[in-house]
Amino acid sequence: MHDQTLDQIEGRIRNSESLSTDRRLELLALVETLRGEIVELTKTHKEDARAIVVFADASMREATRAEQDPELLDVSLKGFGSSVVGFEESHPRLVQIVNSISQNLSNLGI
Repeated sequence: MHDQTLDQIEGRIRNSESLSTDRRLELLALVETLRGEIVELTKTHKEDARAIVVFADASMREATRAEQDPELLDVSLKGFGSSVVGFEESHPRLVQIVNSISQNLSNLGI
């Protein structure tokens, strides 16, 4: 399930007309790193990993819509960030990646 959703996220990034080539490549690299972190997290926190992927998907969908709704983008990004609360010590790289993706997506709404 996680891989399929992450594949869909990558497809959405590749097909988004609103992303510059540089932003597209950066987001694809971050999602690939997120994939590795999710694999590790799934071993011990399966439901948390699922929530992170669901919020990543929602955030990416809102950020790459042709007509963005700033409120929906904000809500989805807050949920995405909240989904990793509590993992700062055990999975610091995961938190860093989620924060980087969130920042990139937030910048799309400017």
